[in-house]
Amino acid sequence: MAATAEHTNYSEKRGILNRIMDAIDRMYANHPRLQRVERLNAMSDDELARRGLRRQDIVRHVFNDIYYV
Repeated sequence: MAATAEHTNYSEKRGILNRIMDAIDRMYANHPRLQRVERLNAMSDDELARRGLRRQDIVRHVFNDIYYV
């Protein structure tokens, strides 16, 4: 007869959906395109204008090669 031991640390136990959502958040936070969006958003309007961009066009500019927006 086999014996099993169950070890549960309730303070660290989280629901599977919460863990999945945390993993997705980490994945997106480290995505190079989103990091580029953040860098461009941190620029002033004058800096963006020198690059030929408007603030409202940043996402379209960064993702224009994979999404038709």
